[in-house]
Amino acid sequence: QVQVVESGGGLVQPGGSLRLSCVVSGSFFGINVMRWYRQPPGKERELVAEVGSGGRTNYADSVKGRFTISKDGVKKAGYLQMNGLRPEDTAVYYCVANVMLRDLNFDYYGQGTQVTVSS
Repeated sequence: QVQVVESGGGLVQPGGSLRLSCVVSGSFFGINVMRWYRQPPGKERELVAEVGSGGRTNYADSVKGRFTISKDGVKKAGYLQMNGLRPEDTAVYYCVANVMLRDLNFDYYGQGTQVTVSS
């Protein structure tokens, strides 16, 4: 059984920073890809950033240059450093870990962490 738990959300003023963490626990062989999604109020969920097993990263245009995604295979954790936050970054942020099980790879979702950017 694999669990994904996010933390680090909160209330921050425009221009501020937050660092989200995602810890993956349970029985699996490794993390292939780690993704961060967000769902703003009243809107659909969108991909914010992803990092593959080789370290290749991909970002939504709206966060390029402000957000940095990373993962630590030893700690089985991932991070999303968010700088220069804007009110439009307000959303519930979800971590999704694609992990290697015995016979297949599978996506596991966290419960989400709220990020609110407001003065």
